[in-house]
Formats: sequence, structure tokens, C-alpha cells
Amino acid sequence: MVRVSSFVVGLLNVFVVLVSLAGIGASVYFHVHGSPTSCQKSLQDPLLIAGVALLVVSLMAVVGACCGVNWLLRLYLALMLVLIVALVALAAFLFLVTNKGAGKAVSGQGYKEYRLGDYSHWLRNHVASGKRWREIRSCLAEGNVCRSLAGDGAGREAAQFFKMNWSPIQLGCCKPPSDCGFEFKNATYWTLSPGSGAADGDCSAWSNDPKTLCYNCNSCKAGFLASIKRQWRALLIFNVCVVIIVIFVYSVGCCAAKSS
Repeated sequence: MVRVSSFVVGLLNVFVVLVSLAGIGASVYFHVHGSPTSCQKSLQDPLLIAGVALLVVSLMAVVGACCGVNWLLRLYLALMLVLIVALVALAAFLFLVTNKGAGKAVSGQGYKEYRLGDYSHWLRNHVASGKRWREIRSCLAEGNVCRSLAGDGAGREAAQFFKMNWSPIQLGCCKPPSDCGFEFKNATYWTLSPGSGAADGDCSAWSNDPKTLCYNCNSCKAGFLASIKRQWRALLIFNVCVVIIVIFVYSVGCCAAKSS
């Protein structure tokens, strides 16, 4: 019975090892190939840390189960409990900071715009402000986010341009807010319509200079946070699935420890 229980624990942890390797692989992929929000390592680092922690703890269980090292299995159970608590805390945190924020559809245009005040206080303070945001803004300006949009939108009329597949970052950083009343001339040039008052801070921050555009706008921060929210929501779903798997494996491990 003891040998059967140990075999089951080892087998289940082999599966957990595969899950952890998937998390590590995804993190490495994002590091190498980048992503729409590669200027902020919001998704890569948690995936890498969780993947490495799961890999180490699960390998301990596999070795302990296959070699009959009981003290290693007991250490595995203690570390797994700590890991479960950490993953549950991470899931709660991700849910709280991504619970707010949604784009508002622009009437007759077919796309959404984002407002900075719609997002959680934590995201606004820790991502979209201070030195961290200045680094992100410089990264976005030097990157290919708006340049690719300008290339794809070259030669298009306004109606065709607005129907393009915009990312939240492009919507916030690569064009002036629709409320400002700017008139579309081409993908890289906008003019202020006669009679429209550009009193809003984002309106005065807009520039046709490719190095400036709306990178200093609150709408750019909001678009970036919208992309962060999408990534963190995906991480939340992955994290919840991992928690369910780990709790099940931990329960089997506890049963095996009692039987031994």
C-alpha cells in the first residue's frame, strides 16, 4: 500500500513538473520574443518564479517517492503547503487589482478608449506613475508599437483606419483622444478641427512628432494598464488552475504520508 501511494505521488508530481515547465517556457518565450507590454515585465517574472518553485518542490516529491526518502517527502509537503498559500494569495491579489477598468466604446467608430481613473489605485501608483512609467514611456516610444500602426494604416481613409485591429496601447498612445476633436489626415498626422477646444490635458499633450505622439497622455497610461489587465487576467486563470492541481496533489501526498 505504501509503495502504491508513493508511486501515485511520484506520478502526479511528474505531471506538476510538466505544468511548471510550461510556465517557465511561457516566461522564457515572452522574454525572448516580447509582447505588446514587453516594456513592463508584469507577466514574465511571476510565471518564471512560480514555475521554478513548482519545479523544485515537485522534483523533491518525485525523488522522495521513487527512492523511498521519507524525510524528503515530509519536507516536500511542508514546502507545498507554503507554495499553495502563496499561490492563493497571488490569485487574490491579481483579482483585486484587475477587477476595475474597462474600455468605453466610441460612438460610431467601432473601437474603445480607456480612462486612467477606471483602473485600480495600485496599478495607477505602481505601474503608471513616477520613474517606472517614465521608463515604460521611453520603451514604448523607442519600440514598434505606433510605428507598425503607421505602416499598416498608410494610404487608408479615416473610416478604414478606425476599423483596424487596434491594441489598447495603440488606442491610448498612437492617436489623440476622440474627445479632443482632432481631424484624421493620415496614420501619422492629425490636425485640430476648427472650433474644437483642446482644453483637456491629453489634448494639449498630443504631438504629431513620432517620438512624442500621446506618450505623455493619461490615455496612453490607461491603454497600457488595459494590456496589463489582460495579461494578468490570463495569469489569474492559469494560477487558479495550478492551485486546483497542486491542492489535489498535496492531498494525495498527505494521504501517502499518513499511510507510511
